[in-house]
Amino acid sequence: MRHADLSDADCGIAQTLGVVADWWTWLIVRDVAGGTTRFDGLQDSLGISRRALAERLTRLVDDGLLERVPYSQKPVRHDYLLTERGRALLPVLVAMQEFGDRHLLGDGSVTATAAADSSEAERVHALVGRRLPRVALPTHDGGQLDLPPDRWQVLYFFPGAAAPGSTAYPPGWGDLPGAAGCTLESTTYAAHHAEFVAAGAQVAGVSTQRSDEQAAFAAHAKLPFPLASDQDARLAAALRLPAFRVAGVDRFKRQSLLVDPDGVVRHVQMPVTDPPGSVTEMLDVVRSLVAA
Repeated sequence: MRHADLSDADCGIAQTLGVVADWWTWLIVRDVAGGTTRFDGLQDSLGISRRALAERLTRLVDDGLLERVPYSQKPVRHDYLLTERGRALLPVLVAMQEFGDRHLLGDGSVTATAAADSSEAERVHALVGRRLPRVALPTHDGGQLDLPPDRWQVLYFFPGAAAPGSTAYPPGWGDLPGAAGCTLESTTYAAHHAEFVAAGAQVAGVSTQRSDEQAAFAAHAKLPFPLASDQDARLAAALRLPAFRVAGVDRFKRQSLLVDPDGVVRHVQMPVTDPPGSVTEMLDVVRSLVAA
């Protein structure tokens, strides 16, 4: 049923379901966000028939969630890219994933970490060998972190950190397993930053906090590297990175990626149960891989 045909015309939920009621549609949006943008790639990834895929792609274009961008003229072939309207669905994808990880694959508890044998850890480790999709994230200093990078890049994802006196931490934050340690992790990366640079890699922290919140913390901690904000869930949805929801906000679970100059993930850390120890471990990996 098309959204224009729904009798519940004043309900945003009903109208949204009129556009994305089909579960294949959500999976198409998921894969396009992750960088699979061509027809054959989507069919291979999803295992859907060519006719069904063509019908759904046409609807997504007609509804303004995807746009066709030609990459070949003879024959005519297109990339399917998310529009601004389509990108607005990404936080919904992250919420769906968090629900599944927590309530269907997990025991229902809220945690900022994950077990080593969990589906979340398995999903992160499966990123090794994958090239990052094209995403630009604003940084705390008014700049921009462009991904994939053109250099060796350490990306450490953390739940959230705040300067003293800030109200960025929600009530009960300290009682969440794995939530504590963001400041220590960041300051440990800062202490070893010159060694990472000497080894040939740049460092950036990523959280879902606003850039102004990150800026206050970066100034307090005197961080010599950028903090990037994924407040709009573009990278979280693209890589299906594990997250948890607390006080109405999605937060990254603690995890780290090492990306090479071709934008390919070469090493991951998940779970991270010893934040400062993970920094020295990552430094050893950088020295080993960059010199190889």
